[in-house]
Amino acid sequence: MSATVDRAVFDRIAARLAARFHGLVSAETVKRLVIDSYQQLHSTSRVGGYVVVLAERFATERLTALAQADGRLAKPVPEVLFVCDANAGRSQMAAALAKARERGRVHARSAGTTPAAELELAVVEVLAEIGVDLSAEFPKPLTDELVAATDLVVTLGCGGACALVPGVRYLDWTVPYPAGQPLDEMRRIRDDLDLLITDLLATLDPQRSPDA
Repeated sequence: MSATVDRAVFDRIAARLAARFHGLVSAETVKRLVIDSYQQLHSTSRVGGYVVVLAERFATERLTALAQADGRLAKPVPEVLFVCDANAGRSQMAAALAKARERGRVHARSAGTTPAAELELAVVEVLAEIGVDLSAEFPKPLTDELVAATDLVVTLGCGGACALVPGVRYLDWTVPYPAGQPLDEMRRIRDDLDLLITDLLATLDPQRSPDA
């Protein structure tokens, strides 16, 4: 795309999101986050022009989180953010499993401190084996809005890169790095994460059993 086309595309996206978040986030902030989301994803992604579509999705997620953090948008259930380094394996698996198992108990997001260009294909494969679809997801950077809106951050191997924010609860799960692992090991990582997610959901909502 040329710079002129890019500007027009950003203007259209910003207009759509400004209408969607009217009264929650200013139009100036909407446009700033749209452009910043595109720039951050474009710096690492391999999907070319499709980054514009992903940027709108990512900007929507960030604007929702910003409105939640500012108290302008209600959080009907706890927000849980799963963070690893690349957001291409562990944190994506954990968030996808949480969404599949949560049954209205939490809302899950994921992010990475140094996002990869794309998801690990084997991660998508082993989740598909148990009926969890990760094909539409993409690595996303960790941003201030996502953390500020979160009730619980679960870190999975990002070490000191995951800065601690006052008022936010943190858990750290020791889970092997999945990249380059054989499928059997990937399945073991998936199943271990599934058990951790089940325990976490029970902890966040002790009045409901996992099968409720």
